[in-house]
Amino acid sequence: MAISPRILAMAGSARKQSLNRKLLALAVARATQAGASVTTVNLGDLQLPVYGADLESEQGIPNEVRTLRNAISESDGLIIASPEHNGSVTVLLKNALDWCSRPLDGQDGLMPFRGKPVAMFAASPSPFGGIRSLSHLRGILAKMGALPLADEVLVPIATKVFDEQGKLTGPMTDGLIEALCRNLVELARKVARPHPASA
Repeated sequence: MAISPRILAMAGSARKQSLNRKLLALAVARATQAGASVTTVNLGDLQLPVYGADLESEQGIPNEVRTLRNAISESDGLIIASPEHNGSVTVLLKNALDWCSRPLDGQDGLMPFRGKPVAMFAASPSPFGGIRSLSHLRGILAKMGALPLADEVLVPIATKVFDEQGKLTGPMTDGLIEALCRNLVELARKVARPHPASA
């Protein structure tokens, strides 16, 4: 029986009608269809303080950072949908990654990310589809030891491609989402550790 890899999904936006949260939901559905067990985390719900070395030194690692870091550690792969703010990743996403890359409980900071495959998505109102955001995110994740997949999905002019149910109006992008999620699940299955319940 094939292992059902655990995938953690997140978007770099907390806005309720976020284009990237809509895109993330489609990716989650495709990854689930491909055989993964997917958990979605809303970074906006965590209310993480802006990272600072003095804050960490004086107050330690916030409990919500511990929760997110543990979820990343226990996953076999990641799905990230990243909006583009001023040509880069959002503060919300970067701050979460910065906090989760700090050493904790005797583990080095990059342990949760090392060797972990990541599928990246971006939706943008611009004609460039958030490509600059994913370029920066790819560099960040690679520096952290993760394995961003070579392919990525960009959705340009995204204000005009989602219907009222959050579905894409054109079949081409949906096919790209399906293919990328299938590749992610296959790679995550190869690196997956046995689940405690099935060990």
